[in-house]
Amino acid sequence: MKQDVKEYTEQKVKEMMGSFSCCAEAKEAGQRWLDALGTDKEEEETKNLMAELEEDIMPIDTLIAFASSDAGAQVFGAEKTKEVAAHAKGIKEAGGKYCDCPACAAIEAIFEKKDEILS
Repeated sequence: MKQDVKEYTEQKVKEMMGSFSCCAEAKEAGQRWLDALGTDKEEEETKNLMAELEEDIMPIDTLIAFASSDAGAQVFGAEKTKEVAAHAKGIKEAGGKYCDCPACAAIEAIFEKKDEILS
């Protein structure tokens, strides 16, 4: 991986990890990747990170379905869940593929350079 791509990815991983919306598994994968930078485990942890992020990013249709469900209402509250669902529908209408919370936005930015990261 080129140095500029590594630095970009490092910045985005730290953004993801520092966000309120980052799950524990993504934080752990991010930390393992950061710890592996410059070591013989870097390539392996890069692949592991990408696999974890693939599992964790929320597709916009999943967010819409969740926010429109009883489970979404329990998480967000009755009124807020309507706002989240409407916001997600707006993202989809604008051509967005994923949730735009800080963690998902950082992951999406990482995925924009995925080929360079894995090369």
